[in-house]
Amino acid sequence: MIKIFRIVAFLEGVSYILLLFIAVPIKYLLDDPTYVKLVGMPHGILFAVYIIFGVIGKNKFKWSNIEFFIVSAASLIPFGTFYVDKKYLRKN
Repeated sequence: MIKIFRIVAFLEGVSYILLLFIAVPIKYLLDDPTYVKLVGMPHGILFAVYIIFGVIGKNKFKWSNIEFFIVSAASLIPFGTFYVDKKYLRKN
């Protein structure tokens, strides 16, 4: 499970960065929503899967409520899932 969680965390982080720093600026600066539509759906799915793995991981890895909050909140912060991978997922 940990390997899949790490992959999902990586892909979720990359998709979020692509969405925030490439697709959204193109949408508003060049008036082209194509990339937001292209990246948005996979990012949404990866986000949901990441949160599900976080809930499962809370019990499996015996994370405290604060650790679980950090893991969950990291999905809302650019580059946050990379921090979670380094701090919480690599050691398990």
